[in-house]
Amino acid sequence: MNAFIDGPASPQFKPVPLDRPAIQGAASPAAMSAEMRAALPEAPDGPMVAWGVSFEVEGLVLATPDSVVTVPLPGISSTWLVVMHTSDIRPLTPNSDGLYPASRGPGQQGERAADYVWLYSDGSEARATVRRRWQIGAFTRVWGENCAEAVAHRKPRPLHLPWEQLGPDWGPRQMRVDTADGGPWINWLWAWQNPHPESEIVGLRIEVQHGLVALAGLAAGEASAHPLRWRTRRKALLRLPEGVPFAPELDVHGLLAQVQLDLGQVISARPRALYPTADWETSANNALPKIIANELLIEYTAHADARFVLWNGETTPVSAVEGVQAEVALTPVPAATQRVRLRVTEGPGGPMVPCKLHVHGQAGEYLAPVDRHRMPNGAWFEDYSVDFTHAWRHHCTYITGEATIDLPLGTVYLEISKGFEIKPLRLAYEVTPETSEILVVLDKVLPWRQQGWVTADTHVHFLSPMSALLEGSAEGVNVVNLLASQWGELMTNVGDFDGRSTWGSREMGGDGEHLVRVGTENRQHVMGHISLLGYEGGIIAPMTSGGPDESALGDPVGALLTEWARQCREQGGLVVLPHFPHPRMENAATIVEGLVDGVEMTSWGDLYSGINPYSLSDWYRYLNNGYLVAAVGGTDKMSATTAVGTVRTYALLRAGEPLTYTAWMDAVRRAETFVTYGPLLDMSVDGQPMGGRIALGAGGGTVDVSWQVASVTVPMSRVELVVNGEIRESVAVDAWRGAGSWSLKVDRSSWAALLVRGHYADQPEIVAAHSSPVMLEVEGSAFYAAADAVTILEQIEGALAYLDTVGTRAEDRVYKRLRLVLEGAHRRLHNRMHAQGHYHEHTAGEDHAAHH
Repeated sequence: MNAFIDGPASPQFKPVPLDRPAIQGAASPAAMSAEMRAALPEAPDGPMVAWGVSFEVEGLVLATPDSVVTVPLPGISSTWLVVMHTSDIRPLTPNSDGLYPASRGPGQQGERAADYVWLYSDGSEARATVRRRWQIGAFTRVWGENCAEAVAHRKPRPLHLPWEQLGPDWGPRQMRVDTADGGPWINWLWAWQNPHPESEIVGLRIEVQHGLVALAGLAAGEASAHPLRWRTRRKALLRLPEGVPFAPELDVHGLLAQVQLDLGQVISARPRALYPTADWETSANNALPKIIANELLIEYTAHADARFVLWNGETTPVSAVEGVQAEVALTPVPAATQRVRLRVTEGPGGPMVPCKLHVHGQAGEYLAPVDRHRMPNGAWFEDYSVDFTHAWRHHCTYITGEATIDLPLGTVYLEISKGFEIKPLRLAYEVTPETSEILVVLDKVLPWRQQGWVTADTHVHFLSPMSALLEGSAEGVNVVNLLASQWGELMTNVGDFDGRSTWGSREMGGDGEHLVRVGTENRQHVMGHISLLGYEGGIIAPMTSGGPDESALGDPVGALLTEWARQCREQGGLVVLPHFPHPRMENAATIVEGLVDGVEMTSWGDLYSGINPYSLSDWYRYLNNGYLVAAVGGTDKMSATTAVGTVRTYALLRAGEPLTYTAWMDAVRRAETFVTYGPLLDMSVDGQPMGGRIALGAGGGTVDVSWQVASVTVPMSRVELVVNGEIRESVAVDAWRGAGSWSLKVDRSSWAALLVRGHYADQPEIVAAHSSPVMLEVEGSAFYAAADAVTILEQIEGALAYLDTVGTRAEDRVYKRLRLVLEGAHRRLHNRMHAQGHYHEHTAGEDHAAHH
């Protein structure tokens, strides 16, 4: 017995028993096609609930054109009868040319399959024509052969994403819904409205015209509208008792254990997000809501006569919930039915501008534009439609400057932002039946772009170039570096790389203000990662080496970061060490060889931790030894939980120079950069910008350090002068703006940089911004820090040791080539150390006679 129950049964419909022995004219299974007979064991049988309607199925009543089938029925006086039936396949026959002229399609759409003649107790009849792909479908079908007035017996069900609940079929699960109208056997439900409900129906005569029709069951009942037609989505709040945890798992029919619907389906249930509505307009941008674990925001679609069935067996009519007559457990959330056009401009009367948008209603429900996810997916390399979901609970999306959105009547809450120079807004807006448009005007507060500064994210994955262009422009990022790569056996964005195109440039029809360039992140699990940006010509391959999880199993160590960097330079590109310093190994050799343009401070999805002090400290080791490498910011975005430009690079173009990708690369090469989570800065030493070099005579001297800082996002707390990796000056500043100067005395070659601290009111203090340094070269004094030099040399020795021991060995000539590269970097630094009179311990493999 294939009993089938896809949810609770509605009390408004009862199964109609079929007196099988009294049925006249039924055909035998021999009348079925071979395909139908083979599938028959999969047919539902026994007690059934389909679409909330109960049926009693005891095999099939088969009808063919050879005879009329008469089915006696008990006296039925109902407005609606729901028929569960199906039909055999009707194969198409091609003509002599192999074509199908005047074809009705595989489902024979519109063909008159049968007449159902309903027999009343007074001797009258009501005839209903049953046509294929209208009132009845075949037991199996090809995709797209749906019915116009009937539905498959399995009602649509929600699916959880793989990270929410394990299950097969990763791809279809991104849809979060299963129509469930396939499989080896389909019964079709057709609701017939009785024109004479006051008269008793005592029989059904089936007059088949073409093919075979199979009746599985009947149900009768009352409904205020078509019983198989559900209404549009609605929402409600479900309050669980204290101590009762939310059970989010779905069963095989897509049902939750704690709340179900009979004539409908619960789409989703999520713990409620509680926002600070009372002081929304003064609260911080991107601030996270509280999560109320025992209040569930339920989204559902249902018939007007449907009932909620709760975990304890209690039932609540949907009409009672929507009419605010519900019990304590369920309360309505206003339906989002007011279609509104939202427009965002920069300045009064200014042009519409891309931005990041969040909207929620009075119950904390996220309200997405009609072409965006209602439930953004933040999982790694899973579907995300230009969305940002902060910590999985504060959902946003990116718009071009306008969006169509369905809103509830009453107060809605908007959050709109665009980068670090425009003041973010949180607005409460009253939506009325007359509201058709909402206009939001943004105010550009900080003039860094006008002064020649451009922003960049050096590290973005998985987006398409056009999605990256939208997200970047909406976040105020001028340059987005979209990186193709390999992940084991997975290739990403490789088809987007052509070694020449810059999306958004004027040459490609863009405005030239927001650019996307596809580069590559070349990676080794142990040796490290390296980002190769803006290079021209062929892709630098292999993109990964040395085995999993960056490369495939069995891949040898066949290329080095240092080799990739050299090739990128030869092809005109920019070399960045991503998420510096990890993986912490061969990148030391690449820096020593002078092949790195920038080290990347990385946020991933964290808005609050700031620039990692360890990352800064590791960078300081190289600066202390004279290796000037610019500070850059990149997110390593790989999901919707990370926003493009969460941490970003600011680089200064030359005076009057237009923004081009080449101009941006040149600015990074000059190290005229700073990295920030929000605060903006400028700094000069004796008039020299960040990345500059100042020559001082023997014995050194005193220089003037000037700075200014400002912010519209992260409140600032302190500004500090970092000299040779130590805090030399520190001063408290206003949360939003500050300026000052210091006199700095140096007696040896040194570097100086600016560090800005800050924090939101409810978060700890972070390093919120950091400049690249100015190098102060004192005559007769080398940039050299012995302890730091030893650690750098040890890293290179570690790379050699890995190559010699556990690294999967390439053919001998490749292995020897790689070893020579590393030995060259080791020798270069080693000779510097000896020139400074610094003798040190070596690994056994790197010992030499000079130490004895």
